[in-house]
Amino acid sequence: MTKTSPGRFFEDYAIGQTIRHAVPRTVAEGERALYHALYPARHALYSSDEFAISCGLDGSPLDDLLAFHTVFGKTVPDISLNAIANLGYAQGRWLRPVWPGDTLRAESQVIGLRPTSNGQAGVVWVRTTGLNQVDEAVLDYVRWVMVRKRDAASPGPDPVVPDLAPAVEAADLLVPEGLSFENYDFDLAGEPHRLSDYAIGETIDHVDGVTIEEAEHMLATRLWQNTAKVHFDATHRPDGRRLIYGGHVISLARALSFNGLANAQMIVALNAGAHAAPCFAGDTVRAWSEVLDTAPTRAPGVGAIRLRLVATKGDSAAMTLRDANGKYLPDVLLDLDYWALMPV
Repeated sequence: MTKTSPGRFFEDYAIGQTIRHAVPRTVAEGERALYHALYPARHALYSSDEFAISCGLDGSPLDDLLAFHTVFGKTVPDISLNAIANLGYAQGRWLRPVWPGDTLRAESQVIGLRPTSNGQAGVVWVRTTGLNQVDEAVLDYVRWVMVRKRDAASPGPDPVVPDLAPAVEAADLLVPEGLSFENYDFDLAGEPHRLSDYAIGETIDHVDGVTIEEAEHMLATRLWQNTAKVHFDATHRPDGRRLIYGGHVISLARALSFNGLANAQMIVALNAGAHAAPCFAGDTVRAWSEVLDTAPTRAPGVGAIRLRLVATKGDSAAMTLRDANGKYLPDVLLDLDYWALMPV
């Protein structure tokens, strides 16, 4: 009996199946330092204990996307080791902060299956929950991924496609206990703009760009223990290129959005997301945002802003998402819809 695992293929999933992912990981200040070294991340709440304390927290939590990547990485050997592409996200919520010293693990439930028309693969939908060392859920989200079949001739299951809400309702957003922006220091945060300064439909060019290097994205993928073959093995794709982990693009775009959205401090929900095109080393990533909605919260001085974050590649400065036929333009890498907390 072989002791190695080739990973799961499409035939290995069943509706309702629950998968407990190995290996729990304790995250600490080292992860924060590496995250801020990999991305130009500088939102004040995740950079300074003193700033976070002034906002009612016990200290600076670890970056919201750092928590997401850690939980996501746990799922890869079971969900997307044999992936062709990670297709999208929905119904994500950050449920409580992750603190240095927390130990994170993940569980996923299969909620949808659909064979592809060519019979070579299938799409798998899972709802993943990240839990800390005392079994408190810190985040959960739905994602769907196209996975190879072990045998193209094997019969596929009857399609089950989950009915996913287009967005997390503002009333369902969870604000960390104690968070208050009543004494918010706009000078230290980096920009004077508060929630009332943003208008629905407004677009923001984040100006800056980052050229991805092979070493950086490989370091990031290893850091999150993401073992998907398309990211590691250059022989796994016909073009002989390693695909950039989509989460790497998300974090780059989020960090670039600081210029214009420095006060969008905490991501609290992921409404929808799509990786519109592949990204490779050598691509220059830029970003722009569109304000989709705003909402109050019950926390003192804290409001919520719903944003579309778009990452593009190349030199294009046009803030356009789709062509006349409704298809993503070829320079669009990422289309991410999320809620963040911001001082009112």
